[in-house]
Amino acid sequence: MPTKVRDRLEAALDAIAGSGAAASTVMAKVHTEAARAAADAADARTRLGLSLGALDGALVSIKDLLDEAGEITTAGSRINRDLPPAKSDAPVVRRLRAAGAVIVGRTTMSEFAYSGIGINPHTGTPGNAADPTRVPGGSSSGAAVSVGRGWADIAIGSDTGGSIRIPSAFNGLVGFKPGGGRVPTQGAFPLSYTLDTIGPIARRVADTVAADAVLSGVAAPPSAPVAAGGLRLAVPRGFLYSDLDGIVGPAVEAALGLLAKAGIRLFEVDLDAVVTLPLAIQKDVTITAIEAAHIHRDNLRDRAGDFDPRVLARIEKGAQASGATYVGMIRAREAAKAAVDAAFAPFDAVIAPTVPAVAPVIADLVDDDAAFTRANLTALRNTAIFNLFDLPAYSLPIEIGQPLPVGLMVVGRRGRDHDLMALAAALEPVLQPSPRTA
Repeated sequence: MPTKVRDRLEAALDAIAGSGAAASTVMAKVHTEAARAAADAADARTRLGLSLGALDGALVSIKDLLDEAGEITTAGSRINRDLPPAKSDAPVVRRLRAAGAVIVGRTTMSEFAYSGIGINPHTGTPGNAADPTRVPGGSSSGAAVSVGRGWADIAIGSDTGGSIRIPSAFNGLVGFKPGGGRVPTQGAFPLSYTLDTIGPIARRVADTVAADAVLSGVAAPPSAPVAAGGLRLAVPRGFLYSDLDGIVGPAVEAALGLLAKAGIRLFEVDLDAVVTLPLAIQKDVTITAIEAAHIHRDNLRDRAGDFDPRVLARIEKGAQASGATYVGMIRAREAAKAAVDAAFAPFDAVIAPTVPAVAPVIADLVDDDAAFTRANLTALRNTAIFNLFDLPAYSLPIEIGQPLPVGLMVVGRRGRDHDLMALAAALEPVLQPSPRTA
């Protein structure tokens, strides 16, 4: 007999409580009683032979930038604690509730979602689920750790430059960044109006597919499973494969060997001309920094001292950019999409390391701004490229016995999110030779 949802929830709540003070670095708020009521309702539907779908009874955490009626959306900041509670749920939260998801609580994050590392001086930094001495990745830091520690089946995060895929890679999880515009971002505290996306983190591709169907409102069409053999994957040697550390490099090469052995056709290609376009377009300042400066213009004037100084420095740089610079970058971004689409067209997907290095040690970065900056740039290097192009992308865990988690990023073609989901499901058992049971 399947385990009752209420029993699974109580086990998660016990684990959270048993983590003591460390729990608050992961969970900004635990919805104990509301979650119990939702779990009991899911169990009652099961007894009646009813179901609201694949997420009915799933334990879900949501990032603390999504509005929930009656809750303050802090977005990991000290400043937002002074905001009034949200009057209504964000659309994605409404959809989760309607689908029967049991929302366990709200997860911590990098301040205002502006870091790929996950260190937060206001809330504390969650320890990585694989090694608590290491960073969780950001900005969906608590989101990934909540899944990695078994407190949630699925976490809902956001990804502006890699904030779903980076923590997924660092914690050995599956993370899906949908194509731009696929999932509504209303009711999510913004970092970049242009680049923000909302998506799931889970242990299995199937759970991300089920979550995306709810978040986007578009279920995957019925289709035959994709066979790994015969897939055409681009391996863009060059920029995306450069400067890999001593764990990531061998793990990725081993993964490529497993893919080839499974009959997948790998094409080593030079895509540097297109994948480095974001660096050329944003050589002096990023679109995210400029848009964040607009979003936080009042707080920059009135409450600059309440920001995480590392976040403040990046936002202030955006405030110095001209309107002409911003318009030029937006137009260049749109023009670049056509070049990327043409380069990717011969392949089913493009694959590369999600992050060039494993999760760094928290203590090495907390008080060292230069080390933090280097680590942050490294974490975002590969992932942020594909936000600029609005392409869907997965981070899939490589499980070949390496000492720390490593992710393989799989990037799909524009508007082909469902195709990418099917492809990721085909790659999953190849990259994880020992099937997961958790």
